[in-house]
Amino acid sequence: MAQKPARIAFDDVNYVDYKNLPLLRLITSYYGKIKPRRYTGLSARQQRQAATAIKRARLMSLLFFVKQ
Repeated sequence: MAQKPARIAFDDVNYVDYKNLPLLRLITSYYGKIKPRRYTGLSARQQRQAATAIKRARLMSLLFFVKQ
């Protein structure tokens, strides 16, 4: 089975960094929740990296936990 392409341009990104806020905002919903893989089209490794980066950005107050 062929792998479907990622909807978000992760081709040139080797590591998802918590400081890359425009990229992390594409992965989070309007309410600040992390979108699942079926919506983002990321691989399992990329999804884990993105989740870790989002959690780090939240703790450093770069992203919101919940929109108000």
